[in-house]
Amino acid sequence: MKKYLLVFILLISSYHTFGQDKLFSDEKKIVPKKGLLICGDGDFDIPAADMAKRFGLSYRIGFGFMYKTSSNWLFGAKCDFILGNLIKEDSLMINIRDKYDKNFNGKLVEFINAAGQRIGVPVFERGYAIGIQVGKIIPLSKYKPDNGLLFITTVGFMQHKIDIYDKDKTVPQIRGDYLKGYDRLTNGSFVEQYAGYVFFSKNKLINFNLGFDLLCGFTQGRRDFLYDVMRTDNSNRLDILYGLKGTWIIPVFKRKSEDILFE
Repeated sequence: MKKYLLVFILLISSYHTFGQDKLFSDEKKIVPKKGLLICGDGDFDIPAADMAKRFGLSYRIGFGFMYKTSSNWLFGAKCDFILGNLIKEDSLMINIRDKYDKNFNGKLVEFINAAGQRIGVPVFERGYAIGIQVGKIIPLSKYKPDNGLLFITTVGFMQHKIDIYDKDKTVPQIRGDYLKGYDRLTNGSFVEQYAGYVFFSKNKLINFNLGFDLLCGFTQGRRDFLYDVMRTDNSNRLDILYGLKGTWIIPVFKRKSEDILFE
């Protein structure tokens, strides 16, 4: 009888220990961390719609911050800078550039400067997009609740133009207010959707997301008159950028007693 009683006590103790382990294990699986995420972004963009008529391939670099809740919702803001060096506006400054500059390559425009010398002036795509964000992480494993599919929607304001870089200020035709008649300044609202995968390491040193990004800008030309094509520039535009996006993340998670226990 004593033997049976001893076996029964051992079984009860084992079940109790297993139950505690399972409880702590389950708790670890279902509790995502919360805190501030400091983000550095990089995009490789392909233009579409009206954007493709003016610019070629470009890229964006930017920064932002988001707050991650314990239910894996994200809220924040960001600012991206649009950078490129391929311009497709064949008529750009056609009325003032050197008549021998027949092979406009979208990177360099040739002029005869004030000293009578032929010089090349580089042109660039420049702009920015600033907005507020909301997102959601969908975990793929209950053991890693902070990692998984990431969806982010951004709304905000964007602006872009052609930057005509006359470094030495030797071409009087593109100085001061004259420059505004050629730079194609455009701005307006945008909506951006991102879908990808986010990863947070246990030691918090390697944290990133990588995925596909689509930005749609509902913009308008903002110059009263373009000198080279002799018309106003106030038409509505649909400016689309799509491509790959990666983000490096510095997390500042709040530490709780259960975090310390499991780490």
